[in-house]
Amino acid sequence: MPYPLTYDVDYPDRKLDRLTSAFRIFTAIPILIVLAALGRVTETVTTAGGHTTKVVATGSALLIVPPLLMLVFRRKYPRWWYDFNVELLRFQNRVGVYVALMDDRYPSTDERQSVHLEVPYPDANRLNRLLPLVKWLLAFPHYFVLAFLYVGAFLAIVVAWFAILFTGRYPRELFDYLVGVGRWTNRVVAYAAILVTDEYPPFSLRP
Repeated sequence: MPYPLTYDVDYPDRKLDRLTSAFRIFTAIPILIVLAALGRVTETVTTAGGHTTKVVATGSALLIVPPLLMLVFRRKYPRWWYDFNVELLRFQNRVGVYVALMDDRYPSTDERQSVHLEVPYPDANRLNRLLPLVKWLLAFPHYFVLAFLYVGAFLAIVVAWFAILFTGRYPRELFDYLVGVGRWTNRVVAYAAILVTDEYPPFSLRP
């Protein structure tokens, strides 16, 4: 049976823009700022004694903790939390694909573009109520393997950068490897972070 989450990226079977690819680290800055703004919330809290404290929460914490509590105590996964998680995950992937030079179109905040990410809405009644408390721990083997895969992904992007500058094309083997790493990462996120499935992610780059 295929894993509940599906992920793929359209291969750019054409010549990519060499200029924007050469300076991608700079052209990506505006959209990275937008993404960072979505991932960080700062709130100022003033106590009765007049002391002011800044409470900082990452977007990941805001998206993980509420569904976790709802699953454990109410066995519910509100649809709007699911929709927000999935759309944010799609946006993150579009930015990641752009930074990795896999698409020269600027990342859209709403259009799907070349990234295809589908996550079925979970039936909370079929999800284990206590498993969300330990999924982050059960996923540790994946974190370990992904750390090595990310090193390979970085090297692949460097090689692809030179290939695009000289030929205008993205080497297909490197492209497929990066798609596989993205697929693996998203499966772990679906399992351990946004908690939409109890099915343990496979150790595989393949669909």
